Amino acid sequence: MENNSSMEFRSSCPIACVLDIIGDKWTLLVVRDLFLNKHRYGEFTESSEGIPTNTLADRLKKLEAAGIIKRVLYQSNPARAEYYLTRKGADLGEVLGAMRKWAERHVPEVRFPKTFPQPEIRD
Repeated sequence: MENNSSMEFRSSCPIACVLDIIGDKWTLLVVRDLFLNKHRYGEFTESSEGIPTNTLADRLKKLEAAGIIKRVLYQSNPARAEYYLTRKGADLGEVLGAMRKWAERHVPEVRFPKTFPQPEIRD
């Protein structure tokens, strides 16, 4: 298991610790998009929620620092990267699945695939 010792957590509660890493308005949507095989910056900005580009850049850096995603350069000049889930990030599929099931039961307006595709993992 990877250590997030550089992160400061508000308490030792496991729920609070997870929220400190992925509990904002955008982070799990970026993770969701990685499960939907989006890997490039422009692909993330095309999602229907309309994440602001400065927020997207911040969340990608935060996810990389937490060991949830890996940044892989596919072009050096100018530098362009693709992003992939790590094994640690892929474990969030269970969380997303539980959220999807809850929404299907309690939010009649949701429309989403019954399962997530298997993501490409890079460690």
